[in-house]
Amino acid sequence: MVEKLSITLPSEMVDAIKSRVEAGSHASTSEVIREAMRTWLRLEEEHEKRLEGLRARVKHSLEDSRPNLTGQQVRARLDALYAKHNG
Repeated sequence: MVEKLSITLPSEMVDAIKSRVEAGSHASTSEVIREAMRTWLRLEEEHEKRLEGLRARVKHSLEDSRPNLTGQQVRARLDALYAKHNG
């Protein structure tokens, strides 16, 4: 099913769309817009997946029962790891 839309774009975008059609990389202006929409939807989906991953890591971190470390304790542990590997 398709639906016809009327959109308003800046002239730079219209020129870019028309140049793609004139260059033969797309058959029509509608094809350019459909490809742009597919790309945008894919990027939005990828962005949402990244956010879900971050939210899951934050949730896991907040629910971690291990004791919190102070900044000094973290620095001491990192210094020890660095010394161990770069001795």
